[in-house]
Amino acid sequence: MTIISHGADIVPNTLAAFTTPVLGLIAAVVLLFLFLAVYVTTRYKRCPSNRVLVVYGKVSGQQAAKCMHGGGAFVIPLFQDYAYLSLEPTTIDIELTSALSKKNIRVNVPSTFTIGISTVPDIMNNAAERLLGLGEREIAAQARDIILGQMRLVIATLSIEEINQDREKFLDLVNKNVNFELNKIGLEMINVNIRDIMDESGYIEALGRKAASEAINQARVEVAVADREGAIGQAAAKKEMDVQVAEQVAQSAMGQKQAERDQRVKVAAFEAQGISGEADAQRTRDVAVAEQSALAVQGEKKAEAEQRIQVAQLEADAVKGENASKAEIVDYEATLAERQAEAKRRGDIALANSSRDVLIAEKEEELARLEKTEIARQMMERKKIEIDAEAEAERRRRIAKGEADAVLAKYLAEAEGTQKVLEAKAAGYENLLKVCGDRKDLAPSLLIIEKLPELVAEQVKAIQNLKIDKITVWDSGSQAGDSTGSTGNFLRGLIGSLPPIHELAEQAGIDLPNVLGEVKSTKKKPEKYTKPEPPKED
Repeated sequence: MTIISHGADIVPNTLAAFTTPVLGLIAAVVLLFLFLAVYVTTRYKRCPSNRVLVVYGKVSGQQAAKCMHGGGAFVIPLFQDYAYLSLEPTTIDIELTSALSKKNIRVNVPSTFTIGISTVPDIMNNAAERLLGLGEREIAAQARDIILGQMRLVIATLSIEEINQDREKFLDLVNKNVNFELNKIGLEMINVNIRDIMDESGYIEALGRKAASEAINQARVEVAVADREGAIGQAAAKKEMDVQVAEQVAQSAMGQKQAERDQRVKVAAFEAQGISGEADAQRTRDVAVAEQSALAVQGEKKAEAEQRIQVAQLEADAVKGENASKAEIVDYEATLAERQAEAKRRGDIALANSSRDVLIAEKEEELARLEKTEIARQMMERKKIEIDAEAEAERRRRIAKGEADAVLAKYLAEAEGTQKVLEAKAAGYENLLKVCGDRKDLAPSLLIIEKLPELVAEQVKAIQNLKIDKITVWDSGSQAGDSTGSTGNFLRGLIGSLPPIHELAEQAGIDLPNVLGEVKSTKKKPEKYTKPEPPKED
């Protein structure tokens, strides 16, 4: 019993001794697996979207580090390590002052740049090599130095006008130059904001004043053009009114003359009927002569009328052409003055720019002061002179245009009125001949009768202003066989001494027909005075 009992105890002890190492091995394997799992899990690094994962140490190829954006990578212990670069943008305020431009003018360009680490593979490697381990301030300091240098370089290649007016070109050059240099350290420019562009000399302000002055001058020119069009329209309306008034006056005068002519023709016809019975034999001989003379006078008057009409038309055309030429000359002189003023202004500007460049090279601060005080004032004075010259030229053109139109309208109205009067007279003479019928000799007599009141009036005017205090008549009584006495003879002689019709016609400036005879002058010419010769000395 004892042996059996002893064998039964040996089997359980053997099983216990075998099971203990196996369990320990299994536990160790499990612990090792758990350790490896935890270690592997901790060494696999994932990359967030706002960071760049940089694995450095032993990496594939000749690269110093391996960069990735997104995803993950296993970092081999002892051989590799890792770090992160932030992709968050950084805002840098650049207070750029006294940057020298292309024309040696210093400008201030305050701006704001937004930069960040690029996600382009090659540029990320540059960031890993140059920015890994640096803080945000250190990165911003490096970027600020690069941006300031490139901004000064870009400004040095541009003039003030290009910087101020062509902002798109300026920003494009800034983007290209700044981005190219930032990429070398792994950065890229996200945005740039040029807050202002100023210069110490006041040149940009002067350009603004120049643009404002040009806009004001353009507006003044447009106003002057509108005023000129209004004045031209007003002058044209006035001219049309004057022409119509002249036409109405001419028609009124023509109607009045026509009525007077009809009245005179009728009166003359009645008088001719009474007189025709008194002149038979004598007037028969004079009829043919008077008819031929009347025809000659009529032809002569008709030729004179046509000549006057043509002369008036030619004078009107000449005045019209002369006024047009004067207007063109005034316009050409005004245009020439404007061009000369513009050329002088450009020459002055070019000379001022050359002088300014020389002075800037010698002493920039002195040039800035001169530009601010003298050049701006001279530009304003020159612009004022140009404006005054343009206004004066426009005023002269308008005055010349109005005067030319008024003169032209006046001469046209006078020519038309004269033509109407001559046509009315010609029609009256023609009707007078028709009324006379076969008695053509009556026409000259009627015309002479019509002119007799004017001849008498002219004779009265010749003596109306004579002042006679008294008349003394010596009368010795009646002579033998004469009952009138000396006073009667004096009065008869005075009446007989009145100038005949030839003398009246000569004094009135009227040429009578040759058939009526000619009176020879009996006045003796005064003898020529001969100065007596001095006596000769012995």
